[in-house]
Amino acid sequence: MILNLKNTFAEIGETTLFAKKFFKEVFIPPYETREFLKQCYVIGYKSLPLVAITGFIMGLVLTLQSRPTLVKFGAESWLPGMVALSLIREIAPVITALICAGKISSGIGAELGSMKVTEQIDAMEVSAVNPYNYLVVTRVLACTLMVPVLVFFADAIGIVGGYVGINIHGDVNFYRYLTQIIQSLEFLDLFPATIKTFFFGFFIGMIGCYKGFNASNGTESVGQAANSAVVTASLSIFIIDMVAVQITDLFF
Repeated sequence: MILNLKNTFAEIGETTLFAKKFFKEVFIPPYETREFLKQCYVIGYKSLPLVAITGFIMGLVLTLQSRPTLVKFGAESWLPGMVALSLIREIAPVITALICAGKISSGIGAELGSMKVTEQIDAMEVSAVNPYNYLVVTRVLACTLMVPVLVFFADAIGIVGGYVGINIHGDVNFYRYLTQIIQSLEFLDLFPATIKTFFFGFFIGMIGCYKGFNASNGTESVGQAANSAVVTASLSIFIIDMVAVQITDLFF
């Protein structure tokens, strides 16, 4: 157990040094704009269908599950605001980030792990190409920017799903539904939830890159890198969310 704990702290230290290098390399040219835009397309656009389906189901199920309780207390009119607050503050950011951890972090870990095993990264160094700048910086930046966009998209689709759920048992005009949501939201509901999504994206990309970039020799390590990236990224999302909630409760 002591050995496992020692290895865990050693890996945390190595990951921190790996991330520290990112903040140094991100400002050093050449800037790989084309690769960055490609990764934004792969990470953002290609994740939209999965995020849309998940967001719609979240809004629909949350509405259907919450409605009976609110009806008992005669508070059915609070349902649109409650669903929107739950989605925007907590459910949509965390669930979307977990989806991205499973899809994106594992993909990055497997891709870079495969490149490491087949010595493509070493070949880039020989060719005078900075592999960290080309492979890591672009992917981490793309994740950091695209995950908040995906969360906003999930929020919007989830609200539509909530509207469908409400109209299963009633007849509510969409304009009235949207007006109730806007009236129930405040700036402090949006700001902390938005800020933490950038941290989600950064850690998802950084962990995937670290696991892939440091894969050991052998094809077996590629699968281990992908699996470890998903588990570590998912755990980091819950830790970041817990810290964010504590800070929000303390200062806001």
